[in-house]
Amino acid sequence: MSQMPLPKYHQIYLVLREQLSEGRFAQGLPGELSLMQQFAVARVTVRRALELLSAEGLISRNPGRRTRALTPPAESGPPDAGGAGRARLSGLLENLVAMSMHTSVKVVDVSTISASAQVAEALLLAPGDPVQKAVRVRSTRAGPLSHITTYVPAGIARRFGRRELAKKAILVLLEESGVKVGRAHQTLSARLADNVLAEHLDVSVGSALLAVRRLVYDDADRPVQWLHGFYRPDRYSYDMQLSRVGDVDAKVWVSQDVSAQFN
Repeated sequence: MSQMPLPKYHQIYLVLREQLSEGRFAQGLPGELSLMQQFAVARVTVRRALELLSAEGLISRNPGRRTRALTPPAESGPPDAGGAGRARLSGLLENLVAMSMHTSVKVVDVSTISASAQVAEALLLAPGDPVQKAVRVRSTRAGPLSHITTYVPAGIARRFGRRELAKKAILVLLEESGVKVGRAHQTLSARLADNVLAEHLDVSVGSALLAVRRLVYDDADRPVQWLHGFYRPDRYSYDMQLSRVGDVDAKVWVSQDVSAQFN
């Protein structure tokens, strides 16, 4: 599938934004000259990429000083463990296992990194603590289905690596590692594909994708996995059964179980 080429400065911006999210620049970003050499571009191209990062509040640029990484605003956290905030995980686990049986997976990368501020906050770790970052692309017979990035505390992830991640769903690997999975908080939204996602999912840059963020807890309510997933909506759908609960004057819809459809 043909893709709209992104301007070079925007590609550099996307690479640096990802590296910032991983906490790679705790001591400051490389200088403009170093970035020019790294990406083989002119100074004006580097500056345009840095301007985009600055406009998003991800970096602070002061003349004569090293460009500094800023902590992005915290995302709205998961609801409290009690009450309606607790999600039943059995249906989700069954769906993920079923998906792993009917799809193939390519492990793009597995590495141990220092937790960024966002990753540390989600997993209740200290910034800089080691976490396993795994990037995988799952496909059906029709082609690529999803691009998944997971973060797992290194103490848990030491029990599995690239070989295991290529064969089994990560929730299954967690349970085989002795983790008793309890609940999950999941957010569904939409995102436009950047050049990296477009290449992996075989779509055009700017295509709409289903974006999923899922924070999984063990039975002691400790976070054990943070997932960022992007799905092709023409090959994946997410269905929920809803029921009305509450008093007549204040009834709300709540989900009963879920199912994943993919082709």
